[in-house]
Amino acid sequence: MPRIHRLVYDFTSWLTLQFGRGYTASAGPQPASYSLRSAVPPPHRGNGSAKLVNTSGKVPLPTLERLASYLRLLIDLEQAQTPTISSADIERQTGINAAQFRKDLSYFGEFGRPGVGYEVSDLRHRIAVILRVDTEQPVVLIGAGNLGSALAGYPGLMDHNFRLEAVFDNNIGKIGRVLWHLTIRDIEDLVCDNAEIRAQLAIIAVPAAAAQAVADRAVEAGITAILNFAPVPLRAPPGVFIRHVSFLRELAVLSYHLRDDKALLAGSAATMPPGTV
Repeated sequence: MPRIHRLVYDFTSWLTLQFGRGYTASAGPQPASYSLRSAVPPPHRGNGSAKLVNTSGKVPLPTLERLASYLRLLIDLEQAQTPTISSADIERQTGINAAQFRKDLSYFGEFGRPGVGYEVSDLRHRIAVILRVDTEQPVVLIGAGNLGSALAGYPGLMDHNFRLEAVFDNNIGKIGRVLWHLTIRDIEDLVCDNAEIRAQLAIIAVPAAAAQAVADRAVEAGITAILNFAPVPLRAPPGVFIRHVSFLRELAVLSYHLRDDKALLAGSAATMPPGTV
């Protein structure tokens, strides 16, 4: 059987990791790990199973990324009124090894109960607290083109407590029009408007040529975390964290794996005995 390569990306998981306030933000290349600022609070429903540990040490970036994926699944399970889940269930539904799941949780204390597993609601709450998405966070979107319009209408934002407060653009033909439930604002008003909105989180979905100027304006407005969909790297001062989303990069990686699988299939066929079906 040929190898099957799956690269699964979830928009809200990107946001959850990018905008979680539980690690120290930094500019430039992504660090391999983050320092958590505080210990993880106890579960919101005491069941006597939690023993907290000091979370002042480093947490690997892949662990935080996986936590965001667990959170996405747990939100779905909670909405489906699923009471408990096991590490084996996590593996089946996410593709992440059960032992890896338990190791990821071990950075933050003890979770679950023997013979019971994990209470979905409790685990969802605790991971949300770890990633600092347990309360609503205002977000601004810059760019009301095709991609920006799609992002503005994405219903999963509120599931993760990201509240889209405003959309900005520089196109006179778009400013003042309603996009979903929001009126598109002039990018020139970003600094002034965000003094009232008080968002620290921004999504940039503009052409590459405009992205750096938009990022500079966002930083001036008090933005400290940016999810960048523009196909260009951005510079930012210390204390501003940026994550870059490149659809073309991910498609290129998938294309490589598809070619690899075709070559594998061709090689297997060449070594099969004559007449083999």
